[in-house]
Amino acid sequence: MQTGRQNVVGRLGNENDTYTEIGIGQEVYNKDGKTFYVDSMFSMQSDGSNDYESTTTVCNFDQKECKDDATFALRQFNVKAKGLLSAAPDAVVWAGKRFYQRHDLHIIDTKYWNISGAGAGIENLKAGPGAFSLAWIRSDGNDIDNSIVNNDLNVNFLDLRYAGWAPWEGAWTEAGVSYAMPNPTDEQKKVGNLYDPKNGVMLTAEMSQYFADSRIYEKLVLQYADKGLAQNMISQGGGWYDVWHLTDDAKGYRVILTGDIPMGENFSVNHVFTYGKGEKLEAWHDNTELFSAVARAGYAWTDIMKTLVEAGTYETTKTWTSGSEEKSSGQKYTLAQAWSAGPSLFARPEIRVFASYLKDGEGKSFNGGEDDHTWNFGVQAEAWW
Repeated sequence: MQTGRQNVVGRLGNENDTYTEIGIGQEVYNKDGKTFYVDSMFSMQSDGSNDYESTTTVCNFDQKECKDDATFALRQFNVKAKGLLSAAPDAVVWAGKRFYQRHDLHIIDTKYWNISGAGAGIENLKAGPGAFSLAWIRSDGNDIDNSIVNNDLNVNFLDLRYAGWAPWEGAWTEAGVSYAMPNPTDEQKKVGNLYDPKNGVMLTAEMSQYFADSRIYEKLVLQYADKGLAQNMISQGGGWYDVWHLTDDAKGYRVILTGDIPMGENFSVNHVFTYGKGEKLEAWHDNTELFSAVARAGYAWTDIMKTLVEAGTYETTKTWTSGSEEKSSGQKYTLAQAWSAGPSLFARPEIRVFASYLKDGEGKSFNGGEDDHTWNFGVQAEAWW
């Protein structure tokens, strides 16, 4: 187990960076039922080591490495228009770069359905009890082979979803297909197998249930993927196309159960259980299985103060066609005292003081390879608004 691994043992008390997204949006037109909205977002990430953090490259000659103090990125820039189609006045037409209907598991910092990038589409096309959304999005695979000039592999996605059907009271469903179409250049095709990817598909179906009397919320997610998308089922990804380990027979499956369970007025538990399996993901690979379980509980002492406990465990078993196995496992336990803008588990902003214990179940991966466990202590702030 490596330090971190938030997506399998939980993120509380298990992060050591500064990450910020700043979104700026404005409705610029609204007349006769027609609206235009411009949306943008910039991000910044750093290790928080300096008061002045820029993209200036800093080199540590003792460790023979160079890095930027911080990285900045344009995450979203798009236009959304509503009311353009007289036959579908509630439909939204969009074009540009955006986070496209991402499905998030907050306590493990994972987007299990995430086809984001630059493209265009139409959302909220009413049909029966729900609505369709259709999008074309480009999301390339980067830095495949530095021996050629154009080393990014162009990958286009077609994404079709239907959401909103409620089979009974308190239920909500969504299903969709994400179809990846790699598009290598003539120069890349000459390289050979590295640039010979096949079209892949990811199927997702989910059902959410809200129990009004008990305020319990649960969601079940079922996914299937093949070709370059299959590895998402065991890497906790949501749509990244693997251009490094190409096999035409790759297949993957994933089951996710997540939800919130209130216990009284002051106590609640959020949980994520994941089981994933990938088959023939690379040459000589048989299958890889992943099991991950994370739960975060919070007790609100007052409207602004609560105590948090998070526990997570995971195990991965990778089997080769030779019969040999590789195992990885670990656990993380965190105790935190928090002050937030409200008593709910996800009230933000929040300031917390925490202590975390991490254990590697297979070897010594902490403190320079000296220990199979470690402790983290710190103060953290998390906010969104």
